[in-house]
Amino acid sequence: MKARWIRLVTGMLLIIFMNAPAHAQKHVYVETESFEQKGGWVVDQQSFVVIGSSYLMAHGMGRPVKDAATTVQFPAPGKYRMWVRTKDWAPFPTGPGKFTLHLNGQQVGKVFGENGSDEWKWYDAGMVDVKETSAQLVMKDLTGFNGRCDAILFTDAMKFTPPNTLKELNAFRNKALHTSSDVADAGQYDLVVVGGGIAGTCAAINAARLGLKTALIQDRPVLGGNNSSEVRVHLKGDVDKNHYPKLGRIVREMDNGDPGNGHPDGAEYGDDRKIQIVKAEKNLSLFLNTHVHKVEKENNRIVAVIGRNIMTNKEQRFSGTYFSDCTGDGTVGYLAGADFRMGRESKAETGESLAAEKSDSFTLGTSNLWASVEKDSVNSFPETPWALQFSDEYHIDQDRSDWEWETGFGNFNTITDAEKIRDHNLRAIYGNWSYLKKNKPEKYAKRQLAWVAYIGGKRESRRILGDHILTQMDIQEGKRYPDGTATATWTIDLHFPNEKNSKYFEGQEFFASTKHIRVAPYTIPYRCLYSRNISNLFMAGRNISTTHVAFGSTRVMRTCGMMGEVVGFAAFLGKKYKTSPRGVYEQHLKELVGILNDEVPAQAVNTNTGKQ
Repeated sequence: MKARWIRLVTGMLLIIFMNAPAHAQKHVYVETESFEQKGGWVVDQQSFVVIGSSYLMAHGMGRPVKDAATTVQFPAPGKYRMWVRTKDWAPFPTGPGKFTLHLNGQQVGKVFGENGSDEWKWYDAGMVDVKETSAQLVMKDLTGFNGRCDAILFTDAMKFTPPNTLKELNAFRNKALHTSSDVADAGQYDLVVVGGGIAGTCAAINAARLGLKTALIQDRPVLGGNNSSEVRVHLKGDVDKNHYPKLGRIVREMDNGDPGNGHPDGAEYGDDRKIQIVKAEKNLSLFLNTHVHKVEKENNRIVAVIGRNIMTNKEQRFSGTYFSDCTGDGTVGYLAGADFRMGRESKAETGESLAAEKSDSFTLGTSNLWASVEKDSVNSFPETPWALQFSDEYHIDQDRSDWEWETGFGNFNTITDAEKIRDHNLRAIYGNWSYLKKNKPEKYAKRQLAWVAYIGGKRESRRILGDHILTQMDIQEGKRYPDGTATATWTIDLHFPNEKNSKYFEGQEFFASTKHIRVAPYTIPYRCLYSRNISNLFMAGRNISTTHVAFGSTRVMRTCGMMGEVVGFAAFLGKKYKTSPRGVYEQHLKELVGILNDEVPAQAVNTNTGKQ
């Protein structure tokens, strides 16, 4: 009997041993954007769709920034191999984004950010001997020229190489951070607005004031989008030529005056005012620093969106009856499978005289504005051999940029190449400034760069298609459709590479020109403000349903803000009658127009979320 038990236990232990891994790997994954102390480093989320996360960047305009630091918790003391995910953003042949990493005061590995490759990769930093279960990790910038780091991995698996492709990296990251199933419930809303630019903010405020329980989700720490202190574009489009007196009131609240483009004082753009106005609304919940990257659907209807905090990486689920895509990029619509267009249509397709001969992927570009200020004494600026090179024959003699500093023009995809576009703009800005400081001391010796945008100000990307697609003819003929809503006044303003800039930087243009084609005030049909195939999706902003040519007029921010106000009214009627955005058009258009004319009161509805 005893021998039989011994054989049974031995057999069971053998089975367990044979099926157990020889060594349970220990991975400690550190996302740099989650550092406890970010010092002078900034969080950049603009390439989330490409690399699957945010990262920290040393944006010091040529002056090294303060260290970033965090405490790393280890499962046990011991030897770990350290990996660093970074890139050389300007490898000509090597770039300036140099930084070092220090663990408990000791430098680990080499100098990073000067490896000669502009692809995000993992770099082996060698072995570290961890004496305690926690250690202080410091990231030290060496140049102030936009060094960047996505993540740091410590592993006790000596032969392990972390994955680099997006799908495999996302799976590994989620498993290492335990975020794959850890999604918090952010609640159920009548209207979920994604995108906190002028359009989205106006939509959310109006809906909340009409009694709808509303969520406003923004992927940056400030509201205003291109009109924020991060981008600094002034508001354009008129609100005083409106066909409907009810529109433009919230846009005026958002308006902080006109400091122009690229003002050196970011306070001129009123970030705090915008947030205070939003937080004053009792029916409105604000979620800053939250990037929506996933959509849940039932048939052709959005049920919820998932957002990840760009600093903590914690995820939240937002359920809703209606959703409004005010992202500019059409992110929610794209994730939901909404019909969209990106690029130029052909003349044959639209009948527009201003359309391209053949359809293509050409889009208006992205700007990174900048400004300098006069200092009391002479100051220097580093040499920039890695930047674009300027000469007496061609340079741009400006102490502050305007809208013309623009990269894109079909050479880049404004969504998937957002980082490349921004980096190209930086190479142009720094290269030109270096030339001016060295060769025009009489004007620039005492001037210093005071501000350079690291968040790109996009003009064009996806346009989500609605039941009506606005065209050049609609605009120039001044068609008054029965569902005309927000009044637009801006010219048809389609940018193209500046001729002289193309001569010296062919294929690498960063300076734009335009030809303004004036139009009489016209109204944008309500049918341009909801998706034709996702039943509960509104749009407001530059991603509404237009052709590329018509977009040249509708894209300015005061006009976009009025679109947002219209979406708020339409969501109110949808809630009131438990119908879809299309249902508002088909069954309740008279009431919507009456509200816009200030003839029909829009009384607040009960905030208990209804079902369509």
